[in-house]
Amino acid sequence: MASSDSRQDSDRQDFEDAEHGFIATLDPLTIKTADDGPVVFDSAPFAYLDGERPDTVNPSLWRQAQLCRKNGLYQVTEGIYQVRGFDISNMTIVEGNTGMIVIDPLISAECAAAGLALYREHRGDRPVTGVIYTHSHVDHFGGVNGVLPDGAGEVEIYAPEGFLEHAVSENVYAGTAMNRRASYMYGANLDRSPAGQVCTGLGIATSSGTVGLIAPTVDITRTRQEEVIDGVTIVFQLTPGTEAPAEMNFYFPAQRALCMAENATHNLHNLLTLRGALVRDARVWSRYLNEAIELFGAYTDVEFASHHWPTWGNKNVIRFLSQQRDLYAYLHDQTLRMLNNGATGIEIAEDFQLPPVLESAWHAAAITGRCRTTSRPSTSGTLAGSTETPPRCGGTRRRPPPPDTSRPSAASAPPSPRHGSSPTAVICASPLNSAATPCSPTRATSAPGTFLPAS
Repeated sequence: MASSDSRQDSDRQDFEDAEHGFIATLDPLTIKTADDGPVVFDSAPFAYLDGERPDTVNPSLWRQAQLCRKNGLYQVTEGIYQVRGFDISNMTIVEGNTGMIVIDPLISAECAAAGLALYREHRGDRPVTGVIYTHSHVDHFGGVNGVLPDGAGEVEIYAPEGFLEHAVSENVYAGTAMNRRASYMYGANLDRSPAGQVCTGLGIATSSGTVGLIAPTVDITRTRQEEVIDGVTIVFQLTPGTEAPAEMNFYFPAQRALCMAENATHNLHNLLTLRGALVRDARVWSRYLNEAIELFGAYTDVEFASHHWPTWGNKNVIRFLSQQRDLYAYLHDQTLRMLNNGATGIEIAEDFQLPPVLESAWHAAAITGRCRTTSRPSTSGTLAGSTETPPRCGGTRRRPPPPDTSRPSAASAPPSPRHGSSPTAVICASPLNSAATPCSPTRATSAPGTFLPAS
């Protein structure tokens, strides 16, 4: 743990990025259903994160919690703003010719309304002229009534093809079971303390306010589809089967800004989520990340997402997306390699290790997901093929691990700066796995007319 603390002290880039563009916040950040109603979101109990890390908290989790606790209205780039830390997810606001486009209005209407009010206080009382759902998880659409309290009216709502089907199947058909399992996964009923809930990894905590859904009016049906919303040109990339079964990234040519939805976050994401959901396909995920780099990488100066903080600078964006791509490709490829070598699912989960270049990247840290659960082979289904309760999630090893002469011994491996473990290199056959040498295209400008060629 000492090595992790030392690296945390020396590597402060994420902290600088998380504070970049700060405008204002609410103090205290306590959101209620009404002036004297029940609290639906409160950052005050996490004030203990300002102190020293106790031994009860993993260093990486403590660092992530400190980053996720930062909250308020931030400018991403000219005309693009984010409300962060008002829920587990981010709400992004893009200024148009006559109003604003709202991307992912959080879980609860109360939180979305509070974030919108903060924006209007500092940027003017613009009307909502468009809404975009990046994908079919509730923390990206549930608060829509907070930004459209009178319903959609003439406001168009954009979503990836298949959004409504998957949003309903996840949150209605299996909603009761998923909510119960989510309380295990996020520790929602624990005290906010160093011995209780520290953060969720994707955000400081989830809200508990009013959840709603207004059906999309415009489907995004293909990659390279262009839409102009309130004068703002947006180029879409469909990414089905990645972090959600219906999901999309999109690019703003005028701002040279790329929204990666929840496909590239500052942590190792779940492939097999303990709350239950369709199993995510790591191979498909990595290929869509590679496609995003090919489509938009050379034209991007800032990348932002539906969780965490943005990444600025073309080279930094390419490095971040390349390592995220390689992370999921590596999880897929090495799981299959070990499976073909005779290891069982539990043995793969216990023995799996990332190569040093990914082990040392903060955004590949196993905060919300971990190699143990992300690498475990499982069948696809509404509850991800798992019915385990928290005490049974770990499983047991069936036999001692076979010796692996292709890897250096733990004694000869360098210590992990994040976990204090000893990462070892494993050969990967995937052509996508190039984390050591991420592609770095030179800055480019879009051609006249449409942003992207037809093929």
